[in-house]
Amino acid sequence: MEPILTIQGLKKQYSAGTWGLNGIELTVQPGEFIAVIGPSGAGKSTLLRCMNRLIEPTEGSVTFLGEDVVHANKRQLRSIRARMGMIFQHYNLVYRSSVLENVLHGRLGYIGSLAGMLGRYPEADKEEAIALLQKVGLENEVYKRADELSGGQKQRVGVCRALAQKPSLILADEPIASLDPKSSKTVMDAIHTNCREQEIACLVNLHQVDYAKAYATRIVGIKAGRVVFDGPVEQLTSDITQYLYEGQEHEMFHKAAI
Repeated sequence: MEPILTIQGLKKQYSAGTWGLNGIELTVQPGEFIAVIGPSGAGKSTLLRCMNRLIEPTEGSVTFLGEDVVHANKRQLRSIRARMGMIFQHYNLVYRSSVLENVLHGRLGYIGSLAGMLGRYPEADKEEAIALLQKVGLENEVYKRADELSGGQKQRVGVCRALAQKPSLILADEPIASLDPKSSKTVMDAIHTNCREQEIACLVNLHQVDYAKAYATRIVGIKAGRVVFDGPVEQLTSDITQYLYEGQEHEMFHKAAI
């Protein structure tokens, strides 16, 4: 089976001379659910944001569905991002807009710019957006403003927006870092269930090892911008996690029942 995403020799150097990423090699197969773990500052967010060029890589290649992401022009990058959904730690919603409108923003990559500006979405898109919201338990919030929601509800809207893109890959950047334990489980269930049912590959950044083990089929451990572990959940030993989080062990676990 051909991977949908291939990363080779990926590096990111910041202006101060520090390396956020230092030679990442990674492949993602269709439908995989991968947890990327590691302490704060390891390079997890930088890695995901280099995949869709929210951050520009310094060196290396990113190939998504056969397309060169690093050298894509503006039009090509728009097409790539339409098929690569993203869920953000701080939701990235338009708070003055309704919940439904925020989910429909996931369709902007597929409709004309003018139609998007005017909010003219096909009825089929609206129906699918409402169905997604119903599936994650937000059927009573469809027409509320996004700023009326709790943190967990906002993140579920973010999940629905990513799913509305009908992507081949979802990048989830610390989706539960700002949430309480109960909301964290609800959000992770929503991401995991929908990706599994729709056969969408997912890369999710997590500090918490317990969540990674509960949801992922494969774990990638990053430390100081390098991959130091890549394998199935059962091969992630306590020695490896201690090495990953050395000096930052408090980040390893989230106090929640899974």
